[in-house]
Amino acid sequence: VFAFVLVLICLDLQLEVSSAPICAHGHTGCHSLSVSDLFDRVIQHSSRMHSLSSDLHSEFEKYFLPSRNQIGRANRRCHTSRILTPNGKENAQRLAREELTQVILKLLVAWIDPLSQFHQSIAHNEEFTNFSSNKALEMSDMVHELKQGVEKVAEKMQLLGIISNSLSGLSSAEALSPSSASSETKPMSDYKLLHCFRRDSNKIQNYLKILKCRIVPEHGC
Repeated sequence: VFAFVLVLICLDLQLEVSSAPICAHGHTGCHSLSVSDLFDRVIQHSSRMHSLSSDLHSEFEKYFLPSRNQIGRANRRCHTSRILTPNGKENAQRLAREELTQVILKLLVAWIDPLSQFHQSIAHNEEFTNFSSNKALEMSDMVHELKQGVEKVAEKMQLLGIISNSLSGLSSAEALSPSSASSETKPMSDYKLLHCFRRDSNKIQNYLKILKCRIVPEHGC
């Protein structure tokens, strides 16, 4: 009986710990995670987001774009091309930590509205399965969550003096939305959106890994 009660107490403690909010400052009532732990969380989140984008991209390609000629035509300029991003690992490593953090946040902000609109679009399209619609909703939600997570990482780094406090307008990146398409070109527009988001979500994931390695290089970098 004593062992059973002890197990219940432990479970209760675990539930209390898991339900407490995460914060950068360690105020009363929330956990204060290390920079490394915060990075691990956002990197795992970005990995899941990229995996979802790849799944939905493949599903769309399989069922809606059987022609390889059509697929080739989708490789056009993405709406986020106006955001200057480092090309390749070496160039990303040369950027100041503040600049790389800002690039990540700008990409995330630029995808919030387009992904929300994309989910609403396919949710009312009978050709898409509920599975696809659920994935699109999850992907849209994950962009919001990842943005908040990266902001917490930036807040923690500023608190510890790892980066300067010069990061301004992190949440107010200029709105960059894909141009509206007619109903005739909508399938290609959706495919292009998925193609571009898959590319950008991979960038975000890689930039976060590079940033973590620069901040905490002792963790397997």
